[in-house]
Amino acid sequence: MKDDIAIARAATPRPIREIAEALGIAEADLAPHGHYKAKVGPGFTDRMDGNRDGHLVLVTAMTPTPAGEGKTTTTVGLGDALNRLDRRAAICLREPSLGPCFGMKGGAAGGGRSQVIPMEDINLHFTGDSHAITSANNLLSALLDNHIYWDNAQGVDPRRPAWRRVLDLNDRALRSIITALGGVANGFPREGGMDITAASEVMAVLCLAHDIHDLQRRLGNIITARRRDRSPVLARELQADGAMAALLKDALQPNLVQTLEHTPAFVHGGPFANIAHGCNSLMATRTALKTADYVVTEAGFGADLGAEKFFNIKCRKGGLKPSAAVVVATVRGLKYQGGAARDQLDAANPWAVRRGCPNLTRHLRNVKAFGVPAVVAVNRFADDTDAELDVVLQAAREAGAEAVVCTHFDDGGAGAEALADAVAGLVEHGRPQFAPLYSSDETLWDKARTVATHIYEAEDIMADKAVRDAFAWYQEAGYGEFPVCMAKTPYSFSTDPNLRGAPSHHHVAIRELRLSAGAEFLVALCGDIMTMPGLPREPAAASVRIDENGEIEGLF
Repeated sequence: MKDDIAIARAATPRPIREIAEALGIAEADLAPHGHYKAKVGPGFTDRMDGNRDGHLVLVTAMTPTPAGEGKTTTTVGLGDALNRLDRRAAICLREPSLGPCFGMKGGAAGGGRSQVIPMEDINLHFTGDSHAITSANNLLSALLDNHIYWDNAQGVDPRRPAWRRVLDLNDRALRSIITALGGVANGFPREGGMDITAASEVMAVLCLAHDIHDLQRRLGNIITARRRDRSPVLARELQADGAMAALLKDALQPNLVQTLEHTPAFVHGGPFANIAHGCNSLMATRTALKTADYVVTEAGFGADLGAEKFFNIKCRKGGLKPSAAVVVATVRGLKYQGGAARDQLDAANPWAVRRGCPNLTRHLRNVKAFGVPAVVAVNRFADDTDAELDVVLQAAREAGAEAVVCTHFDDGGAGAEALADAVAGLVEHGRPQFAPLYSSDETLWDKARTVATHIYEAEDIMADKAVRDAFAWYQEAGYGEFPVCMAKTPYSFSTDPNLRGAPSHHHVAIRELRLSAGAEFLVALCGDIMTMPGLPREPAAASVRIDENGEIEGLF
């Protein structure tokens, strides 16, 4: 079979105006970026019918493994399959980050016959949203340093760095840095650091904003630094919010592209789920819900991270009510969770699959805890045996969920029609009773503890005195209604990435808190999680090149 980039290049996309017309979006409401991608203008989003909403379906997954589970591929395949069954569907995805594209994971536009196109554009610079977010974030950094340099009228305490610069690449050397070296003209030297753009609060703000005015309000609420009495210095006090909003004005508008089968796809916003809230923009989701009958979206990593934050943060903030969820699993992934070595995942091993199934069933149980009915999509690989697949189907049945074997990677939407039929059955005949896992009036500490004990099945959370004091300070300072965004390894229910399966009775160590006052959540960094990833020994960037015909090769 051809590789992903060859399949994408062989496709015959439709002009983006035709994709928009299928959703009732007029050409005048588009801001085209070439022939096959466009932004949906504010005129359309401002006029969206407030009474009409399609059905929202979340695609999540078991705990990710080195083998890959194909969550984005399943999202695309399901959207295509729903359209094949005459359910008018659109999909909503996050924008890829250059960090994973050039690092270990590669691109994030789906794969095989279930991709969004133009694949090369989407995986690289796309419409420039990530660059705009990077610029807005770093403009705030520059304005803060400039304020301190000239007169520091706000009384910023330079000993307590708060706002960090960002870059949309993996670069471990920039995690902790000293800025303003080189003499008086360059400012006051102080400790700082850089995160990847996907971890920037500006990214989260853009993805949770309802409109341009809400965006500027949230930007103004960002805490940039502290005074000596530890009171916060807000971005609006540095007069930064207006210029930041101006940089993000176009980036706020959803991007519209298409799948290989011409299903409309909104690809917008890109926070990671292990260090941020892991969902595409609220603007894109709302636009899709107003224009399609079914909207299939994904949340990053496994259900313990992406789905939990989708339900507890995005749905809470956006007033969304999901109708159903899909939990993606693979035989290979379950073998790995059952203890099989990475180089043994191609060998038939029903016993290892059975040992790994508790990981899947816990994710199913967690999704259902939010009152959302779920179905399991078993993304079939060529080496999977019928005996192994039967183990997965039986485990899902015992957990009270239907499981469907899918071949959308090879067959496109046709390979996910059975899954689409199962999802439509849940949506059209089910009675979802969605509710977040905790209420807004619980304390911040209790919210973090609820996620750890209910979703991760931890015994408890723990933190040193400084972190406990920070919890108390934020609670008393008026931020107690915020949800908590847990930042931890995506590779285990615990904070130890090597602890596979479905561990329980462990403890979740919270080492640091970061208040995202603009995004309106509290980030709790757990274990050894980093907000600036590093590159692997053999980065994916080493395989990317331009061939003799001027085309990109090695992008996946």
